[in-house]
Amino acid sequence: MSNPAKDGARTGSTRVRASDRADEEHLRTWVQERRGVEGFVEPRTAVSEITLLLVAHDGEWTRRRVPSINWAHDFCNRHQVPSYDAAVVGVPQRMRDYNSRVRQAQKERDRQRREP
Repeated sequence: MSNPAKDGARTGSTRVRASDRADEEHLRTWVQERRGVEGFVEPRTAVSEITLLLVAHDGEWTRRRVPSINWAHDFCNRHQVPSYDAAVVGVPQRMRDYNSRVRQAQKERDRQRREP
């Protein structure tokens, strides 16, 4: 029998990868390299395990799977990052604004490539 923590967990008919050391290392490095970071703990869904969304002061963000909700809040506490339950507070507007800026910049680059 497979080990869900090792092989990934089943959610509905989908198998998803469990969190691993690489996820933790990415989150740790990301927090150390940015300022004004806040953590948003996202609950398990039909298609993903529990995730930790980190958002920097400028809206740049990253998301990784984590072992548990408690682990995510503890991680944030250890790194002096405020953490919130995303299901309660949602995600910050600065993240949506950042995504819009990135999409707009990509559209502009695509447009410039097409022009002679």
